[in-house]
Amino acid sequence: MSQNSVQQFIRQYELFENDQIQQTQLQHRYALVEAFGIKKGMKVLEIGCGQGDTTVVLADVVGENGHVTAVDIAPPDYGAPFTLGEAHERVNQSKLGDRIDFHLETDFLEMKLDKQYDAVVLSHCSWYFHDPAQLLAYFKRIRSISNILCFAEWDMQFEKITQRGHFCAASILALYSQFTANDGNIQNLFGKSEIKKMIEDAGLKVDHELRVDAHFLQDGQWEIDYAKEVTKEFAAAPVRIQTLVQNYADMLDVEGKNESLDSFVIVAK
Repeated sequence: MSQNSVQQFIRQYELFENDQIQQTQLQHRYALVEAFGIKKGMKVLEIGCGQGDTTVVLADVVGENGHVTAVDIAPPDYGAPFTLGEAHERVNQSKLGDRIDFHLETDFLEMKLDKQYDAVVLSHCSWYFHDPAQLLAYFKRIRSISNILCFAEWDMQFEKITQRGHFCAASILALYSQFTANDGNIQNLFGKSEIKKMIEDAGLKVDHELRVDAHFLQDGQWEIDYAKEVTKEFAAAPVRIQTLVQNYADMLDVEGKNESLDSFVIVAK
């Protein structure tokens, strides 16, 4: 279903025609948005939109009568190979542009919000949060502007040995953020149980949860490659941490076949 949606998306909006990586990402985003239960005509707020991978799928699914407000705390020049600003400009010039408002350098907690949203989406952005208290504050504010929270993140409870490398890489990078200030995309490894507790502490109730296949994505290998680069920088860390990191590093590759972790989805109301 999601593969067909991607091809229809490309034909309709003339985006990512020659970008196989982006097409693969879109396939997963369609699966996530379907799991969220997003419908035509909805007004959606997306927090942590990044380059807009999920944003464009949300905009397609809500249709001409729906709308997506997409915010991110990062500046326009953040990101590679395309910056966020460049990626958003490309989307704005497409047929989807009228359905989306992008807001960069925007902290959700400081946004002036004078309307309700049919759903608020946080998709693969929670690991960027430096402080768990800030994520909890986000959940609490979401409750005041919407009846539906749609959340997705990598599931550290991997089911296949080929996903072990992504698990180990994420663990290394989370430790790296503890010992080295950086703006990498892994600051905290929030797992399913911790997210569910935060959601409940914010006054929301989990409506349903499910697992979404993501083994085919490139993200796992990207994280593995980056983890290999930073492993040597633990030389100044305590010896016990160095030993732990080396054990993770030794498990990064599984006979040359590495796959991404799956995603877990939680919808709360």
